[in-house]
Amino acid sequence: MEASGRNKLPGTVTEVRIEGLMAQISLRTGDNHITALISAEAAKEMGIKVGDQAVALVKATSVMIIKPETP
Repeated sequence: MEASGRNKLPGTVTEVRIEGLMAQISLRTGDNHITALISAEAAKEMGIKVGDQAVALVKATSVMIIKPETP
């Protein structure tokens, strides 16, 4: 499968929670984690399960970076 998005974060599925119409998928990408909400139908069609290799494809109109204040 090809996609036009360039912000791809490959990783390993660490959690799958399906409740009602939505599914929460957590992915470990290196030292970081990302969580996505997708439709339960899509999660079931893809057969996503813990341990699977997957890619988070990020598409956003803006990304903010914040830095904690130091005393």
